[in-house]
Amino acid sequence: MTLSINSAFDGGNIRVIGQDGDRIDLEIVNDHLSDFYQWFYFRVAGLAGRQVTFRIVNAAGSAYPFGWPGYQARVSTDRRQWRMIPTRYAHGVLEFDWTGDAQVAWFAYFAPYTMEMHADLIARIAARPGVVHRELGLSLDGQPIDYFRVGSGARQVWLYARQHPGESMAEWWMDGALDWLTSDAARDLLAKATVHVVPNMNPDGTRRGHLRTNAAGVNLNREWHAPTAERSPEVLCVLKAMDETGVDFAIDVHGDEAIAANFIAGFEGIPSWTDAHGEKFYEFGRRLAAATPDFQTEKGYEKSAPGKANLSMSTNQLAERFGAVSVTLEMPFKDHAVNADPVFGWSPERSRGLAVSCLETLAGMIDGI
Repeated sequence: MTLSINSAFDGGNIRVIGQDGDRIDLEIVNDHLSDFYQWFYFRVAGLAGRQVTFRIVNAAGSAYPFGWPGYQARVSTDRRQWRMIPTRYAHGVLEFDWTGDAQVAWFAYFAPYTMEMHADLIARIAARPGVVHRELGLSLDGQPIDYFRVGSGARQVWLYARQHPGESMAEWWMDGALDWLTSDAARDLLAKATVHVVPNMNPDGTRRGHLRTNAAGVNLNREWHAPTAERSPEVLCVLKAMDETGVDFAIDVHGDEAIAANFIAGFEGIPSWTDAHGEKFYEFGRRLAAATPDFQTEKGYEKSAPGKANLSMSTNQLAERFGAVSVTLEMPFKDHAVNADPVFGWSPERSRGLAVSCLETLAGMIDGI
């Protein structure tokens, strides 16, 4: 039976270069108007028990080629459960093998969270008691920037995700966060805080199968100093809403290609930095690490030098603009190595669970924020 490879669907990305028997050569397609690429998601029909090797031949030119060593691609035959598949990276080519019995399988950089799934999330959460839904604005492709508000407390908490659309674990985190926030478990936090949630900052990039940019090829997390309607309306409308409410605490949810761990990055280097302000960020990390084996504080990014913070990035901008305790949360495309799962690696379920741990940690220290 002839193999059929397709990515013409919500979030899909791959291009077929050639086939030699059961060896398929592929390329990941660049983000539109950008040099970024790394996200892939495609379907293969006609497998029927064949043993096939897929080769992504342009992996060396991707945005983060140093993320490929040790990485394992994900595969699903039901689009619900995504397992790791044997994967190799050598001589600039990423290879993975299929040896299953299913006729059709889907392969992805990480378990997808598509715009159709996003629509289901919006419908599910908007129907729950005590939830306010708004459209903050429209993306360049005309998709809504969805927003939820829950709670009535004085502290203003903002949670936002998917500035980089290929980091799909970020919306899996939001899925878990919103379920917790609309449960009885959140009662104490919501008495002290009003929580504002933007589950997906970049719907255009999500639908187009981008790694890092919106429909104009713009990295939204370099727009927070001066967003515009022409380049970054997604940031413009969210920042406008933040200006209306103020921000006391914020989590910007991401995924990291190279580091095999969950970690947070802060706002060291902003002009208004004080040790007292920064200590609240560090305390959040310490408490979160104590609360779950799926978080740690040893691995992470280098800190910015004093006065050298990039204020075009949201975490730095919110800390400087509002005095917020501002957190970038990074989850791995690989696994959280200190608590590894050899079958699934880092997964949607664990992303959802980490969201609960984050919010429980926040609830325990919200009085001091």
